[in-house]
Amino acid sequence: MEQMAHNLSRRNALKLLGTAGGGLALASWAHGSRVVAQGPDGAKALESFTGPGANPHWNSVGPYVTEPQKAPLILLTDRAVQLETPRHYFRTAFTPNEAFYVRWHLGEIPNAVDLAEWRLRVEGNVNKPAAFSLSELMQKFKPVSVAAVNQCSGNSRSRLQPRVPGGQWGNGAMGNAMWTGVRLRELLDAASVKSGSILVQFEGLDTGAGPKGLGSNRFLKSLDLTNAVLDETIVAYLMNGEPLPMLNGFPARLVVPGYFATYWTKSTSWIRVLEAPDDNFWTKTAYRIPDTPRGTTTPEDVKAGKVKTIPIARMPVRSFLISPDRSSKIPAGMGVTLRGMAFSGYGKVVKVEVSDDGGNTWKAAELGEDHGAYSFRSWQAAWTPKTPGKYSVAVRATDEKGNVQPDEGVWNPGGYLWNKIERQELVAGKAN
Repeated sequence: MEQMAHNLSRRNALKLLGTAGGGLALASWAHGSRVVAQGPDGAKALESFTGPGANPHWNSVGPYVTEPQKAPLILLTDRAVQLETPRHYFRTAFTPNEAFYVRWHLGEIPNAVDLAEWRLRVEGNVNKPAAFSLSELMQKFKPVSVAAVNQCSGNSRSRLQPRVPGGQWGNGAMGNAMWTGVRLRELLDAASVKSGSILVQFEGLDTGAGPKGLGSNRFLKSLDLTNAVLDETIVAYLMNGEPLPMLNGFPARLVVPGYFATYWTKSTSWIRVLEAPDDNFWTKTAYRIPDTPRGTTTPEDVKAGKVKTIPIARMPVRSFLISPDRSSKIPAGMGVTLRGMAFSGYGKVVKVEVSDDGGNTWKAAELGEDHGAYSFRSWQAAWTPKTPGKYSVAVRATDEKGNVQPDEGVWNPGGYLWNKIERQELVAGKAN
């Protein structure tokens, strides 16, 4: 786990979380305390980065709301809570905690956690079931850190045609953070996994009805014990050096580097070792993709029952232009800097290219600092619009495994895996 180089001392972690000396820590998030962000006239929600004049619908279309511990974010749905991060927060490699997107599956999410009572339980097919307090997680295990992108499986779902059900996310259902916590393998070793075990299952504190009639009132996810990603997985209690916001999974959440966020269980409280297949709704039915190249199919094949599915897993390579954002014209002949970020679930981004003619010709961009294989990587490129007019600026990325961002979209009934090359129209005006 070479990217886990930024270790945090136990003393600093304890100090940040306020649990040194066995004291009580209580975090809370209150339902009903939402504030809708309004303009100066108090009449409508702010649309500084997604309204007319900006790139239409880079984000989803919705009001800005303010939740506890959060900056104004874009509201997709109220219950379960889904909040999207505005475009301008992606100008830097790490997403601020207060701007990090929010996605829960069940309506009853925790709004308070009493750390005197909370325990992370490791149970199931193990020889020594264990229950760790937050203080014990920090004191008994060496803290490790990993920079990793958390991206909702349905990020950019609104791009699919024909449209599919689910939250119509723009591009902002993602974020990157430095996560600090305990290696999952060490927790499993402490509980002594029994022979014959095949899966490890995770559950958090959210509950609720779930899709009607499907027995899905508990959000459960699992991974094969032989999956190499478990060697990189941690249970994180710090996010960018601070306690996790309640809406992002306080007091601890699973971090599965390179994998979509459906596996990143929030408010992780149970880790269960299983000796039989996991047939719960969220594994057997939900979050599955066609077993085809790029996970794409057609509505006709789905309707005809021709599509075999497999669980969604790693994130495909993606890149984005963040600025300029078409909020204003650029004077012709003026040199500007194109800036954005890229990432991949298969390894570090090693090349980003930009085009100002819609993808006919490409030139290499300058890559920013390498924060690890699963982190956002910033990029920039000098650009001068030589004459007035409209320019179609495109960006594509390549990762260390040789995966190149494609120029074709995908379609599947879940609305997953979108990674088509992004295009942004920029306008150059006369300079005199």
